[in-house]
Amino acid sequence: MANIKTQELKKRAEKALAGGGPEKNRMQKERGKLLARERIDYLLDPGTFQELGLLVKTGAVEFGLKEKELAGDGVVTGLGKINGRPVAVFAQDFTVLGGTLGLAHASKISRLMDLALQSRFPVIGLCDSGGARIQEGVDSLGGYGEIFYRNVMASGLIPQISAILGPCAGGAVYSPALTDFIFMVEGISHMFITGPEVVQKATGEITDFDSLGGANIHGERSGVCHFVSPSEEDCFRTIRELLSYLPSHQGETPPYEESRDDPRRTSDKLDELASQDSRKPYDVRLVIREIADGGKFLEAAKRFAPNLVVGFGRMAGNVVGFVANNPSSQAGSLDILASQKGARFVRFCDAFNIPIVTLVDVPGYWPGITQEHGGVILHGSKLLFAYGEATVPKVTVILKKAYGGAYDVMGSKHVGADINFSWPTAEIAVMGAEGAVQILYSKEVSRAPNPEAYLTEKISQYREHFVNPWTSAQKGYIDEVIEPARTREKVVTALQFLLRGNPRKPLLPRKHTNVPL
Repeated sequence: MANIKTQELKKRAEKALAGGGPEKNRMQKERGKLLARERIDYLLDPGTFQELGLLVKTGAVEFGLKEKELAGDGVVTGLGKINGRPVAVFAQDFTVLGGTLGLAHASKISRLMDLALQSRFPVIGLCDSGGARIQEGVDSLGGYGEIFYRNVMASGLIPQISAILGPCAGGAVYSPALTDFIFMVEGISHMFITGPEVVQKATGEITDFDSLGGANIHGERSGVCHFVSPSEEDCFRTIRELLSYLPSHQGETPPYEESRDDPRRTSDKLDELASQDSRKPYDVRLVIREIADGGKFLEAAKRFAPNLVVGFGRMAGNVVGFVANNPSSQAGSLDILASQKGARFVRFCDAFNIPIVTLVDVPGYWPGITQEHGGVILHGSKLLFAYGEATVPKVTVILKKAYGGAYDVMGSKHVGADINFSWPTAEIAVMGAEGAVQILYSKEVSRAPNPEAYLTEKISQYREHFVNPWTSAQKGYIDEVIEPARTREKVVTALQFLLRGNPRKPLLPRKHTNVPL
């Protein structure tokens, strides 16, 4: 009897493991996509996957569903390990009814998320789905709602990562949007509320899948996607790398990694960079790599709002989040998109105990009618709010320019930074010398015998007295003016002191803050 039951188990399991069957699996491969279980194998440490809900089937009977054998109801769920640490993972199976979400499908994901939240480890969703299962009607919508609710409940408690590995349309896009990081793969990933056909019927606009919601569009223009990969395999490698910087939950410190890089290492390249004209553009990633352990830096949202660079690295083995103005794009100024990008990243770091290192070279906010009408006042304040709210250790280095309100916003002492350094080349002022002199001496210039010489003299005087780090250092807004070559040493030392103590007290008790959304 036992042997018969064992044979029945093997038969049922074998059928479920086959997904949609040989023909559907072949079609998936022809689209250049991996199968759901292959994706899990690539992502997880070998031999660590414990599947949950293998034999779950839909209870729906309408529209021929009763006769269909829906293996696992179109989603593979379970637990496993990445770099030896536990994670929860689900992979939607496009070979089973296009990976559409029905009630049983949603219940499997919801139970997995409940388990992850209860046990405190990250959730990774591998999304490849045609959306809500029409045959199940409102049950599908209810299933999505259950997942959305859990995304919100898990936010800031455990890391949530989504990889879009096929279509993701309609209500299906909102669960990934509620997670912390979204990955997409060029050529196979698509996200949109309504597809090209509906767009054309509703608005007359003609488009296609890639132009409407492909990886490059969301990586460069919408900012929905944080990591764009050339292949699925590269996507999974990057997910594993990202998780190496993240704690398993908000009550844990980020994983420390012993570094062979001398914490007192100096950099001639930074001395050389500091000596260049402040108006000459450069890529701030050079500075990040010069001060990070081994020059390693995992950048997030690289293609979106490139005037602000954000990402993860280590300093003396401790994980840090870097936020840096990038003078090679829009002179490093802040605008609507950069403010949104920076605010989201700062808030993530604060939620998961990751110290923030801010590198400042900012001429101000990007001017223009488009920015003003687009709400730069509202959106620009998001980054300011995020810094002011953050309680993790914050170390700021002003490299060159720090003008106007952007000086305040970029991790200044006034919005709660713990230790603030400056290169001797820093220009800290309300505005640049040329603009300030034009305003302050407009009448005198017009009456001067030699207006050009008078203007040149006043600009030189203004620079000497105001556009420098000395005044700010005298007032205590800058803790130390440092040699550029010693930036790594100074930041590492500051972090080592800050990480020894208890975290700063959180904000006064309240239901929640009212972020300027």
